[in-house]
Amino acid sequence: MPENAQPKDGFALFSDRSVVAMRVNGELKDLAATVTDSDEVEAVTIDSADGLTILRHSAAHVLAQAVQRINPQANLGIGPPITDGFYYDFGVDTPFTPEDIKAITKEMQRIVREGQRFVRRVVTDEEARAELADEPFKLELIGLKGGKEAAEGASVEVGEGELTIYDNTTKDGEVVWKDLCRGPHLPNTRMIGNGWDLTRIAAAYWRGSEKNPQLQRIYGTAWPTKDELRAYQVRLEEAAKRDHRRLGKDLDLFSFPDEIGSGLAVFHPRGGIIRYEIEENLRRHLLRNGYDVVNSPHITKKDLFQTSGHLQTYADGMFPPMHLDEVVDEDGNITKHGQDYYLKPMNCPFHNLIYRSRSRSYRELPLRLAEFGTVYRYEKSGTLSGLTRVRGLTQDDAHIYVTQEQVREELTTNLTLVLDLLRDYGLNDFYLELSTNEEGNPKFLGEPEQWTTAIETLREVAEASGLEVVADPGGAAFYGPKISVQARDAIGRTWQMSTIQLDFNQPERFELEYIGSDGQKHRPVMIHRALLGSVERFFAILLEHYAGDFPLWLAPVQVVGIPVADTFADYLDDAVAALRAAGVRADVDHSDERMQKKIRNHTTGKVPLILIAGEQDRAAGTVSFRFRDGTQENGVPLADAVERVRRAIAEHTLVQTAEDLA
Repeated sequence: MPENAQPKDGFALFSDRSVVAMRVNGELKDLAATVTDSDEVEAVTIDSADGLTILRHSAAHVLAQAVQRINPQANLGIGPPITDGFYYDFGVDTPFTPEDIKAITKEMQRIVREGQRFVRRVVTDEEARAELADEPFKLELIGLKGGKEAAEGASVEVGEGELTIYDNTTKDGEVVWKDLCRGPHLPNTRMIGNGWDLTRIAAAYWRGSEKNPQLQRIYGTAWPTKDELRAYQVRLEEAAKRDHRRLGKDLDLFSFPDEIGSGLAVFHPRGGIIRYEIEENLRRHLLRNGYDVVNSPHITKKDLFQTSGHLQTYADGMFPPMHLDEVVDEDGNITKHGQDYYLKPMNCPFHNLIYRSRSRSYRELPLRLAEFGTVYRYEKSGTLSGLTRVRGLTQDDAHIYVTQEQVREELTTNLTLVLDLLRDYGLNDFYLELSTNEEGNPKFLGEPEQWTTAIETLREVAEASGLEVVADPGGAAFYGPKISVQARDAIGRTWQMSTIQLDFNQPERFELEYIGSDGQKHRPVMIHRALLGSVERFFAILLEHYAGDFPLWLAPVQVVGIPVADTFADYLDDAVAALRAAGVRADVDHSDERMQKKIRNHTTGKVPLILIAGEQDRAAGTVSFRFRDGTQENGVPLADAVERVRRAIAEHTLVQTAEDLA
């Protein structure tokens, strides 16, 4: 730093009003922070990913301030930014109502207009406790500072470093509200603007545990402009129309009977056939790519999950054990001790046992073991969400055992397989996420050198694909890093789809070996691979992506015949019989409804193709196609119609118009 140079704050560095914060030597900081000439400083604009996070976090603070202005007795929980918005949790005597939300919204608008400054202040633990003595949840967070639980419970407020409080101050410097927070924040509340809204109310347990008090949560969304807010609301409206839970009921695809239990779905006949087609299509891909199909039981003894490491790292996500096999004599004495059995949350330990069942040669590798394995995970009731978050799910799971020299080629082959498979379903807009470990975190098993090698190998394969690669620090599985394929659906939402994970740990824990070309024993490398993730979740994603209008090959009913009058029903029966003989799922509507009402019913029911026949068709041996866009193609010879439908199904064509069936 030059001798006469003075430290500057971000306001002196950036004149652009869209700049709301800065990165100083890689660390996010408020614009009010001071920097020197030796610092590396980068502007953070409000429309960037970091800028949106800061905007939403600042809006969460204004929400909390508004609630406490109206109800000073409300206790503050946490208020983090989330995808597309924010929330804040409150300890209140009575749940919030829609009328409360209106009043809170008006109070937030006043606070925004006041232009209060967000002022960061470093405090000691003792000072924070004294200032927040009336906030029991904040006091608990102070006690967690620096611990593992802090990051899981409230990383927006406390972490490894110093404690900070943000004061909301008026133009005269008066402190009107404060909150424990790590920041950063916008320079002032006026910069929140009018591109925000409060969206819904929910109940939430403090720090996500049912053992803790239940709080009231208010959700909101925030965007840089009113136009962006409106565009988001339009997307929400479209998403609501596509909600797989509503479509699943309307189209009679699946349900969650109370008699079975939360998060456990049953698929009805129409949903079952879609699921069958998804699984069969995947099996065809697997067999073409050299996979062996295996099968494993749903439960196992405790020892297997201890060996794999799941009990040590994943016990909270597993169903409680079943204590079985205990033998008691007539006097009540235990003559044989029982054992704990668990429902399996993962398939990989079973596949390791299959690999280990006999000696293996390097000539057998890569060995690709695939299974549609149903697993069970004890998701908390508040996190369950239709088919996208369930307690019983079927993974299209595979574990591939390779030599060290085969790793890169096998990863590349599997990534190509993933992308080809997803394109079968009309998903074409991808990017990759590279999930890595956190140094020093005991959650991640294995030696640092192994992690470094695995991460760099995955990075090279991901970058070679030509797709965008986004970092996900700390998002790895406990046994190794992974690549996740992220796909955007028809309305621009991003879904995590397929994952490919490298694992140097489980082969070590299970003592897996192969005999190399040198006649010596070697340790294989293990690749975990799920092309679709879970079948249930993929089903939900497709249902929303297509808005229920499945492509012809996936549709539960592919063709419905509708006679112009009852006298032509027999002719359509013969036509539909020809379609069925060609493997087409087809029916004739013999109901008493009028023809136009039948057409409306089946159009609403998302049937891709309607077959219509009248006197001219019967005389000429033809049929008429009616397509999803409402157009018709008349006078199609029956044999030609059957062949065109058969070919479109075989080629996985998304049939919407006559051109699609040409």
